[in-house]
Amino acid sequence: MLRHIRIVLASIFFIAITLLFLDLTGVMHLWFGWMAKVQFLPAVFAANFAVVAGLVLLTLIFGRVYCSVICPMGVFQDIVSRLRVTRDRRRKNHKHFAFSGEKRIVRYGVLILFISALLIGFHAFVAILAPYSSYGRIAQNLFAPIVQGINNLFAIIAERAGSYAFYTRDVWIHSLPTLIIAAITFVVVVILAWKGGRTYCNTICPVGTVLGLLSRFSLFRPVIDREACKNCRVCEHNCKASCIDISTHSIDASRCVSCFDCIDNCKFSALKYRFAYGRKDAASEALGQSPGMTGESSDTSRRAFLIGAAALATTAVAKAQQKKVDGGYAAVMDKKVPHRDIPVTPFGSRSVKDFYNRCTACQLCVATCPNGVLRPSTDFDRLMQPEMSYERGYCRPECTKCSEVCPAGAILPITPEEKTSYKVGLARVDRDLCVVETKGVSCGNCARRCPVGAIRMVLKDPSDPKSLRIPTVIETRCIGCGACENLCPSRPISAITVNGRENHIEKLF
Repeated sequence: MLRHIRIVLASIFFIAITLLFLDLTGVMHLWFGWMAKVQFLPAVFAANFAVVAGLVLLTLIFGRVYCSVICPMGVFQDIVSRLRVTRDRRRKNHKHFAFSGEKRIVRYGVLILFISALLIGFHAFVAILAPYSSYGRIAQNLFAPIVQGINNLFAIIAERAGSYAFYTRDVWIHSLPTLIIAAITFVVVVILAWKGGRTYCNTICPVGTVLGLLSRFSLFRPVIDREACKNCRVCEHNCKASCIDISTHSIDASRCVSCFDCIDNCKFSALKYRFAYGRKDAASEALGQSPGMTGESSDTSRRAFLIGAAALATTAVAKAQQKKVDGGYAAVMDKKVPHRDIPVTPFGSRSVKDFYNRCTACQLCVATCPNGVLRPSTDFDRLMQPEMSYERGYCRPECTKCSEVCPAGAILPITPEEKTSYKVGLARVDRDLCVVETKGVSCGNCARRCPVGAIRMVLKDPSDPKSLRIPTVIETRCIGCGACENLCPSRPISAITVNGRENHIEKLF
């Protein structure tokens, strides 16, 4: 029963979180957005102490159920390992996995590197190891294009049938480096899960390591009854965490993810999920000791737990498109990304520095943005973290989608009215690129489309009342939405471009 409950809950979380990244309707976050906000690392970055405390308490009571139910990367590994088990059973091979000792040097070494990267601001390394963010990039970069392609196929069929139940979506590469990293992560996780089940979870994942330190002291966990056990090793060969050693009748509680597969597979009822303390034959299991684990090593584990928890707490506080044509069917040249001295970060971010310190690069805001404005950065110091660019659209004043879905607190929830109080960028005019100068024609497109009236057209030649007019920017009004840059007819670089501002809310700085 416990296993079936776990599978149902894990399926709900996994499907719902995946739909957040594949959403074609724009409403999934209204139902399932909270599931992204209860992920461990985003909650730490958002300083959401209620969620963090809840997950810590959950682990201390029931073990690492977070890893087997809430974390999408953990459930994804379970799906892959289940495919391997199904294949083995068809071949009549029932020895799917085997016990292996804890890889402490690798496990805690990666955790130390992760915390060090957080402290020094090496965000790319942090983003690569963050489990929720890694799965988000896989869903956004690998799964979403497939779903969008299928949607476009249905849209073509529906259009020919005279229906508008579907409409086509642009399928494009937001960032080649991010796509490559997502593909590599996908391959690595699939290989590790196929061969060793939860190897990634229990060796590489920093969240798994931190929760493993906590789960050593969990109140409830699977415990082996030595008298009832017949040493058949069915539980050991079906443990995807490789943490059951029947030769010593012990379970490494730091690596057990509370999936309850062992309990379901035991034919002799020798495995029980129960209160683990105070039983005579369960002293070893209650401490979550591996074979040969002495009292001294238990003390070492406690010190590792305290050090890891303190370090994490310190860190939390410290830190395929159709060619576009014009009305005369002339091909329109695509725009190129202009140089920006300061990147433009989304409305709702407090500042550029605060945004990149909090962002986990999960790509949920990129997946949700309906205007194609947000995309992963290709700069090394903020690799995979989103930034705004206006070649495909601009940030419409009424849209606050990204602020509604961000789970890490990098983008604060804002209303359309509050959005105009943020100044994320400042437009600047390059007269040498303006069509008034290059073509000698009247334009004014940027001034007509600016939603805050920050652009004014002035005489090119003040001494001639009949001269053409060129744009100038009223800096106190410009908020950096990018409408002027996106709608400028100059190609391939717009004559008016937006440069980021360091601070976005003047009254807070």
